[in-house]
Amino acid sequence: MKILLIGATGKLGTAVNKELSARGHDVITVGRTGGDLRCDITDPAQTAELYRRAGRVDAVVSAAGDVPYKPLAEMTPEDYQTAFTGKAFAQVELVRQGLAHVAERGSFTLITGILAREPIPTGTAASMANGAVEAFVRAAAIEIAPQRINAVSPNIFTESLADYGAYFPGMGSIDLDQVASAYVRSVEGGQTGQVYAL
Repeated sequence: MKILLIGATGKLGTAVNKELSARGHDVITVGRTGGDLRCDITDPAQTAELYRRAGRVDAVVSAAGDVPYKPLAEMTPEDYQTAFTGKAFAQVELVRQGLAHVAERGSFTLITGILAREPIPTGTAASMANGAVEAFVRAAAIEIAPQRINAVSPNIFTESLADYGAYFPGMGSIDLDQVASAYVRSVEGGQTGQVYAL
């Protein structure tokens, strides 16, 4: 398959790229500052240009999304807007604009996270944005068939515990290779409207 991978230069994107490439897929890597193509997916005009340059693809895979972490009392309206734009709206646009560029039986795989179901202090913006993405996936699935759409919703990565583990007390972790396998399941499998909680 020809796969467009957004956020390919990050920790998760690197693992997903490695797994998909090892399985023989033609992966076009996309990042803000690195990759085969450059794109800031928070800008709909750049997303449109990305699809124009990439051409027809079999799957779109997202491993991108930024949200601020602050105590609720310190959050601003701009913080919530940044979270929604960076994690939810940007991925919604990938799907909305991608419908005309993805193969008839192709797929979209988006990224959310454990905070949609297991909130933590300072994580209200992440919980909001992740929940929005998951609701969108379920709703979009009933409209875009035979194209498919799923989301991968992982716990904190084991490889990130040293930096962020203190924010996720007692919640365990998930290895990046297991998260990458969930992307394979979404891309190569037949399910749609699923949130793969890891």
